[in-house]
Amino acid sequence: MKLQIFLLISILSGNLFAQDIVEWRGPNRSGIYPEQNLLKSWPENGPSLLLELNDIGNGYSSPVVYKNTIYVTGLKDTLDVISAYTTDGAKKWETPYGRAWARTYPETRCTPTIENDRIYLISGMGEVVCVETVSGKILWNVDADKIYSGEPHRWGVAESPAVSDDAVFYVTGGDETSVVAFDKTNGKLLWKSKSLGGSRAYASSLIIEKAGMQLLLAQTANDLIGINIENGEILWTYNLIQYHINQQGKGGNTNTPLFYNNEIFVTSGYDHAAVLLSLADDGRSVSLKWANPDFDSHMGGAVKIGNHIFGSNWKNNSNGNWVCVDWNTGKTMYETHWHNKGPIISADGMLYCYEEKSGHLALVKPNPEKFEIISSFKIEKGTGPHWAHPAIFDGKLFVRHGEYLAVYELKK
Repeated sequence: MKLQIFLLISILSGNLFAQDIVEWRGPNRSGIYPEQNLLKSWPENGPSLLLELNDIGNGYSSPVVYKNTIYVTGLKDTLDVISAYTTDGAKKWETPYGRAWARTYPETRCTPTIENDRIYLISGMGEVVCVETVSGKILWNVDADKIYSGEPHRWGVAESPAVSDDAVFYVTGGDETSVVAFDKTNGKLLWKSKSLGGSRAYASSLIIEKAGMQLLLAQTANDLIGINIENGEILWTYNLIQYHINQQGKGGNTNTPLFYNNEIFVTSGYDHAAVLLSLADDGRSVSLKWANPDFDSHMGGAVKIGNHIFGSNWKNNSNGNWVCVDWNTGKTMYETHWHNKGPIISADGMLYCYEEKSGHLALVKPNPEKFEIISSFKIEKGTGPHWAHPAIFDGKLFVRHGEYLAVYELKK
């Protein structure tokens, strides 16, 4: 049943790739997890706590579950580390896979992408790495930033790698190239795109299908880029920097796009207006459908439920509200204060909203008329901002806070 639901979501969204994959924000990176029969309300202290892990390394990445094993990345000393745990919490192995970001906010950001018993990762300093799921052995690694003269934005690398049937992709930025593709089996370069100049952004890319092609939707500090994944040809670019009206956060494109019915939704924080773009029938151009200045999600992502988009916005680095916008018109349906901005995901027709400042986690009905909280509780353990996006696998909710990971039962 889960596979059938996954396939249906893939077909409806225009994406249909190999199914043996887990990655950042679930199928198609949409933030919508294909779990069913989940709780529609929680006890006062939250769902039943099944497992706690207390030394996963510091980070803002999400855990993923693959073949009954929990995989999570974190910062230990100056290295990005990936660890594998049984569902009972026993550590199976731990592997350092690259250098952590060396400046402010060095905590690990990369969520593992896992397919066919291989894990694909990007370190904080731009190393693209492949690790074996069973043993933790590094199969290949490429110091992509060094080799291809990558240009980081202010806070470094925050990309979780997108993979196709043949390749793994990485946004370098810089003057030599903007995006590179490596052979998944051995790490050899398949292609590098032309350079559009300027630095990379923070957003993870998305693969879509259109006009018989697979396109990578990648972001630099300046542009959203549509790339033919077969050869690296840049089919089109859309200038995002035009919506960055202030110097603070300029070029800080942060969130993976949403794609539905030949339309692309892009949002980032810092008063950058969200935009909905229409993709041409031949896949070789885009045009603006609407822009909305209310929906500037800082780094919490967005989800589309029915004809509406839900998420949070940016008022300043410490504050933001929760927002709903009509997908078709761009009209703001509501903007509501609830503690603070933060990550959002969805499953079984409900929203999971995790505010970043004090760790309140809410189960919310996706009502376009109001921010309708059904239940909430607070994550008390862990340190630092609550920036890690929750994840849902096998009927369980995974919530990370710094070096701490909690797993809750969501099944009825």
